[in-house]
Amino acid sequence: MNTEESHKSQKPHAIMISFHLQGHIIPFVNLAIKLASKGFSITFAHLDYIHHQITKSHNTTAENIDIFAQARKSGLEIHYTTLSDGFPVEFNRSANFDEHLDSFLYQFPDKVDELVGKIVNSHPGNYFLIADTFCVWHEKIAKKYNLVNVSFWTEPALVFSLYYHLELLRENGDVPVNRRQVNVDYVPGIKSINTKDFMSYFQDSELHLIHKVIFRAFDLVKEADFILCNTVQELESETISALQQKQPFYAIGPLFEPHFANNSVARSLLPESNCADWLNSKPDGSVLYVSFGSLAKTDKNVIIEIAGGLLLSEVNFIWVLRPGIVESVNELLPDGFLDSVKDRGLIVPWCSQIQILTNQAIGGFLTHCGWNSVLESIWCGVPMICYPLFTDQITNRKLVVDDWRVGMNLCDGESITKEEVAEKIGSLMSGERADELRQEIGKVRKTLEIALAKDGSSDKNFDCFVQDVTAEILRCEKNVALN
Repeated sequence: MNTEESHKSQKPHAIMISFHLQGHIIPFVNLAIKLASKGFSITFAHLDYIHHQITKSHNTTAENIDIFAQARKSGLEIHYTTLSDGFPVEFNRSANFDEHLDSFLYQFPDKVDELVGKIVNSHPGNYFLIADTFCVWHEKIAKKYNLVNVSFWTEPALVFSLYYHLELLRENGDVPVNRRQVNVDYVPGIKSINTKDFMSYFQDSELHLIHKVIFRAFDLVKEADFILCNTVQELESETISALQQKQPFYAIGPLFEPHFANNSVARSLLPESNCADWLNSKPDGSVLYVSFGSLAKTDKNVIIEIAGGLLLSEVNFIWVLRPGIVESVNELLPDGFLDSVKDRGLIVPWCSQIQILTNQAIGGFLTHCGWNSVLESIWCGVPMICYPLFTDQITNRKLVVDDWRVGMNLCDGESITKEEVAEKIGSLMSGERADELRQEIGKVRKTLEIALAKDGSSDKNFDCFVQDVTAEILRCEKNVALN
């Protein structure tokens, strides 16, 4: 067998190095499982400290635990490894955000280079690279090792397109936004969007290191061979079509665990409280789920007004109050709040969101509009009250409330009050508005279901990507052999 025939007979082998945020880890793990189920080999790498957090969160002290062991038992070829980001595991990355980000931009690429070199030189294979779009090293490393370069975008195509067309927005004077509210209708594939709905990093007039990382990432993504997006073609068809004129762009979402609520691969960076017994004691559709995700922070006044609104609303609720959601505050909740809601409210530091949303007792979701939360809520048919805090959440709110009409705003003005919170909760949980939202979310859920079914758009797009990336790997290998 000659070299070309040998390469053709080998499986494509994806090298996947995860981005270090919870909202990115979940779909990245799901992508690895989906690729492996198509017959690909995978080498999946977490950062050492992320691996440490996951193992700690799942009540194990064994640092050598393999999070993909169960997946391999089911026949999937996923190898697991870790790499250092250059800091000790115990280093406080949140408290030293700029130092960590600086290292991510300038030093971490060398760590990735070392790992990728070790993998590709260990034995011959049809390797290619998959990296989160926010990574700033994949283009250089893909070129060095002659690897097909796949960029994975975990957010909606609308947000991708706005970042992608940053220079166009700057030329027209619409970024930075500087508190102006104007309609923008010149971005290809985006009919019209108000600047108030731009991501938070476009709102800022003063640029920091985080802006440099994001804007650099979107310079580099233009060099990617393929772009995968965790969205659905039918929900963002015009935006996706316009992007496909620029580069190979595949809408393959939503990327869920194959059996949705059955988490065989550990993903959570925080220990999860079990809320099943409490939920099962409540009537169907009677519980409001409140969570602002794994990363965003807010101020104490917001927490106090939401607490006041929950009190006034008199609904049952589960509220995830994550440690660190408000900085440097020990007592978050108003005096007497816990006693007042003890029979109808459950407050936890973290939980399995999918297990909550799939429970029949859940009737609504007060959310920060993180993209995973939006997709999961739609899939479970749970309408949303939206309170976006930063980054893509602001733009996601537009899709949820204005475009798809599967949610409502928490506050219509600039400030939040307990009276408005209570009013919105009441509208979401029962009455005519609640019925309208449930009807609309049922339609969008059906769109997701059809997209994921055999011969649906996401199913076909994923198969198309599998064929295209396999052909590109062989083409690159042939070029190397000829040279």
